[in-house]
Amino acid sequence: MDQPIRVLVVDDHFVVRKGVCALLGGAADIAVVGEAADGLEAVEEAGRCDPQVILMDLNLPQLGGVEATRRILADRPQTAVVVLTAADAEADVLTALEAGALGYLAKTAPRDDFLAAIRRVSQGEAWLSQRLTRRLLAHLRPQPVQLEQDALTGRESEVLALLARGWSNRSIARELAIAEVTVRTHVSHILDKLGVSNRVEAVLHAMRSGLVPPGSR
Repeated sequence: MDQPIRVLVVDDHFVVRKGVCALLGGAADIAVVGEAADGLEAVEEAGRCDPQVILMDLNLPQLGGVEATRRILADRPQTAVVVLTAADAEADVLTALEAGALGYLAKTAPRDDFLAAIRRVSQGEAWLSQRLTRRLLAHLRPQPVQLEQDALTGRESEVLALLARGWSNRSIARELAIAEVTVRTHVSHILDKLGVSNRVEAVLHAMRSGLVPPGSR
């Protein structure tokens, strides 16, 4: 049997933190291995309990969630961070994504979303809500295109557009009638061509530069 996905839960509110831990309880493939109540503790706990996934609140004492994310990923780039969001926090979420977080979840999201997000980011995929992504667009400052549109192949452009919708590798493979391993190959080529390190950075770059047309979001 595969080992469960190791999760660290970070939130300064005791009730919220315990609520998230309880929400994850009962999932055989997920194990909460640590908790932290502030950003400095999150950095320490990440080193101590070796989580694969961190659920990270942004408004933390001692050290904010964005800076904690930066520090953790600087030492542990293989760790997947999912931001826990409250209402009207789009600008902070965007900063966290730019710092390397692979996705975001509303604290009020249903249990199934928490479990699905953890499972997906543990595989290196992104968890992007299409509705929240559209709201994030208001905070994106357009940047000059550093890559010609035709530098991506037609298939790579299709894959990138579906990534921007928050689709998983499996869903993209099904939609395009190709193998899942082929999707992973296309994603790898996209990251190389865009000069980014993960799928979220690729989506943000594509939205800023116009590589993903508005109708794809």
